[in-house]
Amino acid sequence: MKSKYVFSGILIFLLIAHAAMAVQAVLPGNLSHPASWRFESQRSALLPVSSVNNDLLFRGSATLSTSGGGREYSNGCWYAFANVNAQTYYRFQVYFKTENVEEPYRTVIARILWIDKDGAQVFQTEYPAKKREKSMEGWEVIDDTYAAPDGAVKARIELVYRWDADGKVNFGGMAFEQTSKPEPRLVRLATVHYKPYDSKSSLENLSKFAEYIAEAGKKKADIVCLPEALTMVGTGMNYVSASEPIPGPSTTFLGEVAKKHQLYIIAGLLEKDGDVVYNTSVLIDRNGKLAGKYRKSSLPREEYDGGISPGDSFPVFQTDFGNIGMMICWDVTFPEAARALAFKGAEVILMPIAGGHLTLAKARALENQVYLVSSTYDMNSAVFGLDGEMIAEATNEQRVVVVEVDLKQRKYWPWLGDFRNRIWREIPSEKSLTQEQK
Repeated sequence: MKSKYVFSGILIFLLIAHAAMAVQAVLPGNLSHPASWRFESQRSALLPVSSVNNDLLFRGSATLSTSGGGREYSNGCWYAFANVNAQTYYRFQVYFKTENVEEPYRTVIARILWIDKDGAQVFQTEYPAKKREKSMEGWEVIDDTYAAPDGAVKARIELVYRWDADGKVNFGGMAFEQTSKPEPRLVRLATVHYKPYDSKSSLENLSKFAEYIAEAGKKKADIVCLPEALTMVGTGMNYVSASEPIPGPSTTFLGEVAKKHQLYIIAGLLEKDGDVVYNTSVLIDRNGKLAGKYRKSSLPREEYDGGISPGDSFPVFQTDFGNIGMMICWDVTFPEAARALAFKGAEVILMPIAGGHLTLAKARALENQVYLVSSTYDMNSAVFGLDGEMIAEATNEQRVVVVEVDLKQRKYWPWLGDFRNRIWREIPSEKSLTQEQK
């Protein structure tokens, strides 16, 4: 009889231990386990198809699969909860792979909602950013770090699929772990406000600007923006006669100055490429090398009547402090240029410009949540913040200003939250923008 009771006791112990292990497997925070996740939709009419996929594995583990199921307006998410402590930093990661998804940045997103002890949301919803680089296995990566706000005791984490009838996504490697506060990513942005007069040559103009680049260097600038067509203005030359190859004499001169002061230079030049002339902005790196160039895409009539041809791309360049893009003057009149640069990852847009409308410069910074630096003859030479306002302005009295900004610092807007990451989740679809007018 005694052995019977012992056997029964052991059996009960094993059952309790197994149940405890099962509970432990789905405790909040253990996001890597598919059993931690549930699926829901706002309405049954929008419900995508969802399943745990044991065939497509991520690092040996099953993935969470969602597809449109033929419903153009499908919308649903996998969700799980993680325990958090207020004012503690957490790093969220998830990997995903798509099939037949037309606009992944709108269709496949992650969200974090902060929940208080009563189950209500506190603070704004977060939209973690997707990295530009893929993982070693070729999966896309969403990776971001946040401080849990005051009052939060849980994070509701959502992996969303929506608005694509024929696509499919698999999520894997989900993680939400405590981490340290991210280090700031500081950059010192400089602009020059100066218009040359009565110069005898392009070289004389460059020599005048070199004095202001030196001043920016003394103020520890990382990058300095110069105005448009600076080798032509004040010389009496026209677009064609002032043009030269790039690389060429002007980039060589600017390279020596950049290397001397260990900073990046953005400068507006006139480029001659065979029989074609472009209004071009160049990027010179700290070592004096030509690191990139942008050919002005939006041309006013004065320029194409003067023999200039338009460029056809909006490149983004990687520097040692972050990603930058360039616009030139008339580009600021249209939202597409700045939007294309921001979409490709530009964190700062540098804009050589002759003159323009201040409100447009403010709008381009605000609507894309990027820092914008203008250098001009007849407008405001300034550094614009994420709110679209001038942080600092160079003037005739103070030709050079330098502003330090933290590219890791988020700006939270009332009601909108972190608008920079949210923009791409709610931007109009490409299909809606390309439809012909009827």
